[in-house]
Amino acid sequence: MPRPTAAQIAYGSITVIFSTLAMLLLSQTSSAVGTAVIAVSALALGLLVAMTVPQPKPRVVAVSRPAERPAEEPVPAVATSSKTAA
Repeated sequence: MPRPTAAQIAYGSITVIFSTLAMLLLSQTSSAVGTAVIAVSALALGLLVAMTVPQPKPRVVAVSRPAERPAEEPVPAVATSSKTAA
């Protein structure tokens, strides 16, 4: 399983914080059970948001190929005759 990215952690954390505050303010609950339900649902929502953040695509590394050399023309052989004077 890949590690979470910084964006996933940030989005998930912000979602948990703001959704918890919004649900607590809107519900005006004062019981421990209501607060626990809100906390668990905020954590689930934060997890959902963190998992739906797109993963970065792996880098594609270009393979460098050596430059092609032009075909070299063959050098004509020089006929040498070695005559020794006697």
